[in-house]
Amino acid sequence: MNLFERQEAVRRRSRRLVWLFAAAVLGVVLAVDAVAWLLFVGVFGQPGATAPVLMAATVLTLLLIAGASLYRSLGLRQGGAAVAQALGGTPVPADTQDANLRRLRNVVEEMAIAAGMPMPRVFVLEREAGINAFAAGFTPADAAVAVTRGALDRLNRSELQAVVAHEFGHIVNGDIRLNLRLVGWLFGILVVGIAGRELLKASHGSDRKALPLLLLALALILIGAVGLLFARLIKAGISRQREYLADASAVQYTRDPDALVGAFCKIGGCPQGGRLEQPEAEEVSHMLFEDGIGFSRWMATHPPLLDRIRALRPGFRPAQWEEVLARRGLPPPSGLEEDHALGLAGPPPLPPEEAALPVAAPALAAGVGQWREGDVERARAVAAAIPEVLDRAARDREEAVLLLYGLLLSARPAVRERQCFELRARSSEAVVGQARDYAERLAGLHAALRLPLAMIALSTVKQRHRAELEAIADLCFALSHADGGVDFLHYGLAQLLRNELAESAAPGEAWRRPRLKLSQVEAEVALLLSVMAQAGHAAPAEAQRAFLAGLQAVLPQSAARYQPPVGGLALLDEAWPRLDALLPKGKLMLVEALVAAALHDGRLTVAEGELLRIVCAILHAPLPAALCPGRRD
Repeated sequence: MNLFERQEAVRRRSRRLVWLFAAAVLGVVLAVDAVAWLLFVGVFGQPGATAPVLMAATVLTLLLIAGASLYRSLGLRQGGAAVAQALGGTPVPADTQDANLRRLRNVVEEMAIAAGMPMPRVFVLEREAGINAFAAGFTPADAAVAVTRGALDRLNRSELQAVVAHEFGHIVNGDIRLNLRLVGWLFGILVVGIAGRELLKASHGSDRKALPLLLLALALILIGAVGLLFARLIKAGISRQREYLADASAVQYTRDPDALVGAFCKIGGCPQGGRLEQPEAEEVSHMLFEDGIGFSRWMATHPPLLDRIRALRPGFRPAQWEEVLARRGLPPPSGLEEDHALGLAGPPPLPPEEAALPVAAPALAAGVGQWREGDVERARAVAAAIPEVLDRAARDREEAVLLLYGLLLSARPAVRERQCFELRARSSEAVVGQARDYAERLAGLHAALRLPLAMIALSTVKQRHRAELEAIADLCFALSHADGGVDFLHYGLAQLLRNELAESAAPGEAWRRPRLKLSQVEAEVALLLSVMAQAGHAAPAEAQRAFLAGLQAVLPQSAARYQPPVGGLALLDEAWPRLDALLPKGKLMLVEALVAAALHDGRLTVAEGELLRIVCAILHAPLPAALCPGRRD
């Protein structure tokens, strides 16, 4: 199953969720109607008022559920960081010197680099001694990954990496958006019980007139328990199979099933297990790495740990699990001490640049959202190869913005002067000078390091307020349109940064567009293929052959011609949202076309590979770095 098929499966589950939610709402409404009927017929003795009473009860209940769901959903609009902070999460600074926090941030950065994805915000639930984690957000651009203090202290680096890889599986597959939607909707079902508890507080007293109010409060609490049961059943039905899939994704990413099994065993041997102490744990139980509530069997949101272990290691025996459980009384292990004992602390060296290799276009396109053996190790090497001065700048709140501007400055003097004019008009001469300085430092940087460096800096920039993010996004747009001579690599990077900043400032808004078919975006596909072909080939004849190779892969019946835009790349501005809105099958075919155009001559250079990764990232189709072998141009 490729990335687009997994994302389509999530959409199908989302549609199923609508029906399950509707059934739950119907059950709660019928229960409220039954209580209202009993009160007015059995207590007040007014059977003639049954019809209007039932109508009023139904309408009021529906309004209460809808209003509560809307209120909770609006409260989640800030994305994954808001969820992590609501659970008591503490942000991990990009420049932290704490060994445990540094290790966690390094692991998340390496996973993001390996996947070709934006760097999520990183949080630690300091007050949670259990071993658990979760990912939350609407899109990868506003995603957050949080781990408990217990996980941070007790897991070694490989185990922590496996847990983070599991959460990246949820991000890549699109589960996180469904998870947030589930939180908002289910709150509406639970609000009836909350209303009953509040009414019970108001009905205290010995006055006989308070008796009906007391009975109504108790009835609503009982109905709330029914709503809670529905909510837990829905979460269990939606979550269990996704956990097996995310476990499989984690193993695919790390190629180390023993690391994930080790994490499961440490959860089993931890007195707290994966339990969260926060009262909000009930709302987010379906998001967690392991069940954080303590339910079992048909009420559990996660499969039993032993079943998850045996799915990865079929030979694992129940007797071995009993040995794991018997270790609960022993002193907890230290993850950092295990790292040093196992030699897991240091990153590998960056391998030498490879010559361009022949790669099959279908295999490369099928690699979207899929990782190969060694991807994470290569990502560690890439992260370690970033020069220290640039790495420090990417983690500094003020310097990260200037570094991004430096990444967008063209190497052509005339174009750079125009960009500096735009930068000066929106900021200051000091900013222009610092951006120029970073551009000079970046001039000799290996092509494969520019995008990872930009993503690390972007994760630092995203911690700013919405107004600042919007201003930075506008400046990125201005730099990419300052002159018609801006090349596609700088334009594409600016477009990617702008999209990521916009989605981070307003999570979820970009996903409300209607889905489109390939036949509806033929002109946009031809335009993008023309630009890609021109960017990768200096000779017009070669560029035309690359364009035709791509067009044949996506729209074989099309009569479109190779026509790169004259006078700048602004025509692509309106094409990106429509191309990003393609149905999964159409987007896969578009990626195959882009790969076919890049590989029409049988080889892929580092520069071509990075450009391909940038374009795929704009289309929310992450292409791992390891799938782009090549040499520096």
